[in-house]
Amino acid sequence: MRREGYEFQITRPQVIMKRSDEGHLLEPNEELTVDVDEQYMGAVIENLGARKGRLHEMQQNSGMTRIVYTIPTRGLLGFRSEFMTMTKGMGIMNYIFSEYGPYAGDIIHRRTGGLVVKDSCTTVAYALFNLQDRGTLFCGPGMPVYPGQIIGEHCREGDLVINPAKGKKLTNVRASGTDDSVSLIAPLDMSLEDCIAYINDDELVEVTPKAVRLRKMKPIR
Repeated sequence: MRREGYEFQITRPQVIMKRSDEGHLLEPNEELTVDVDEQYMGAVIENLGARKGRLHEMQQNSGMTRIVYTIPTRGLLGFRSEFMTMTKGMGIMNYIFSEYGPYAGDIIHRRTGGLVVKDSCTTVAYALFNLQDRGTLFCGPGMPVYPGQIIGEHCREGDLVINPAKGKKLTNVRASGTDDSVSLIAPLDMSLEDCIAYINDDELVEVTPKAVRLRKMKPIR
């Protein structure tokens, strides 16, 4: 669709729920098998526990651990990228549909908020330099942005409304070292799949032939 020039917006993936004959809410569950080095086992178990996973089996052999979980399909959304990060790319995971089971409750997807643009503008290096302490940036200087666009991940809970075009105040005083160029950290480059796994329910992935952007459903003021 992008090659044909279409632009579209994508919401966070949702699973198909069902109701039992007694009226109870049911959701799909997956049987997840993970093979991981013993040194990363603790981090993986902690992460799967937060995603409502239920451990059924654990086997250890020659420094490797195989663990088998039953986990809601919702809990696997966005897990692959985190799993690869936790295991330094050395872990193996496979999953297959198991059955519909009782609703496991709310799952916290992302604890951090976003850096949300206030007004239409073009990003400035000086402003981005000052925002680096507030979180991780998704774009560099000289990029046109619009209200509600997410250009970074806030380091705390809740969204932060920002002005990425705020330049340095000019004065008639110049001193040695004060006009040095700013040093920016390379922005995080996320693929389309990464963006879909990253967003919350109140956010969208905006896909165009030339760009993939994140935005809020409604601009924050």
